[in-house]
Amino acid sequence: MSTPVAFLGLGVMGGPMAGHLHRAGHPITVYNRTPARAEVWLAAHTGARLAATPRQAATDAALVMACVGRDADVRAVTLGTDGAFAGMAPGSVFIDHTTTSAELARELAQAAQARGIAFIDAPVSGGEVGAIKGLLTVMCGGDAAAFARAEPVLRNYARAVTRLGESGAGQLAKMVNQICIAGLLQGLAEAVAFGQRAGLPMAQVLEVIGQGAAQSWQLDNRGPTMVEGRFDFGFAVDWMRKDLGLVLDEGRRQGARLPVTALVDQFYADVQGLGGGRWDTSSLIERLK
Repeated sequence: MSTPVAFLGLGVMGGPMAGHLHRAGHPITVYNRTPARAEVWLAAHTGARLAATPRQAATDAALVMACVGRDADVRAVTLGTDGAFAGMAPGSVFIDHTTTSAELARELAQAAQARGIAFIDAPVSGGEVGAIKGLLTVMCGGDAAAFARAEPVLRNYARAVTRLGESGAGQLAKMVNQICIAGLLQGLAEAVAFGQRAGLPMAQVLEVIGQGAAQSWQLDNRGPTMVEGRFDFGFAVDWMRKDLGLVLDEGRRQGARLPVTALVDQFYADVQGLGGGRWDTSSLIERLK
């Protein structure tokens, strides 16, 4: 069954996600802060509509999805006279795929409830490739009934969609995800750099150890490109530092000790200093050379 939807933000993640909804037959209206990007997307998706504001995009949608940049960007597309919340009908659901603070998720859930609509925080993992292939992992927080309405539609671009608790739980789960990835990538960077200095054939080494206990998605997908020194793709260092900043802020609020995460965050600052802000997060190895 088709569901009228809106999608706000057509970047490297949002563009493919919105494309999956269009191909699945859902009537879709899109909004993007940069109209030129929206026009390119529309040219490839006949029948989709473009709105001038988030409010206009959301007016006839049962589900409104967003994937933008930072907390401030989410506020810009949800609140105010031109925000999506002002155009959403009672009973409709806003699903935020942006990685933000858990505090923002709770704030927007309350603002949505006051308008008779629902808010689901639903950050994703899987990167650009996962978005293109429709294989994202979606971590959700919010009202169970609203989640049940949204889940079948979210599965158009996800292989796993899971509600983990009330508002903010999705963002907290994404923080757990980023803590794991930061530690894994630093360990992988050190391992590859060590092997290279020792003169080992690292492509072969990674293939061998990938059959054992060291195996991980990062080893399989980022180990070979680390060996080759290729970083012009994937999830940018600038965005990882944004995410780790959210993690460290939340850690201070929770009283959680995150020594390795804090250290890797500073290592990413070193990579930014090398001019690698837009490099993939596997570029941690560059500071070891």
